[in-house]
Amino acid sequence: MVSPDLPVFLDASVILSGLFDFGESSKPSQKIFDAIAEKKIRRLHTAWHCCLEILSVATRLPGGFRLSMEDTLRLLREEILPEFKIHQLPPKSYQDFLLVLERENIGGGRVYDAHIAEIARRAGVKIVVTNNPRHFKSLLGHGVQVLSDVEFARLLS
Repeated sequence: MVSPDLPVFLDASVILSGLFDFGESSKPSQKIFDAIAEKKIRRLHTAWHCCLEILSVATRLPGGFRLSMEDTLRLLREEILPEFKIHQLPPKSYQDFLLVLERENIGGGRVYDAHIAEIARRAGVKIVVTNNPRHFKSLLGHGVQVLSDVEFARLLS
């Protein structure tokens, strides 16, 4: 069982699956959102980058799932921003983050997940929930547990 006061960081992939019913693959994320609604999880965190990713994805989903810009902004304003503490890297850390990318030879699309992982680490969360756990393994060395939505949903039972 997860303590309601445990700081939990949700990646955009989990938030999107929790808000959109994509079928069976959405069930674990939807269970997480049920727990949020029931106040079983109260200290929610995400990155501003994740908010922008939600905006980007929700407005380009296939036909029946796609939201208008107006509806997506309403979703962010009413469901995400009031419930989540939103984080981003402080400007003074940009150079340090670039050095990490260089040192660890992180390029391509992995840059975005590395960015989100660094934001989560700096936010002081104890758990990051993502549908891309292997992209966040760098957090394990910082005492941050990285779980898939399936793994985290099991802890809620």
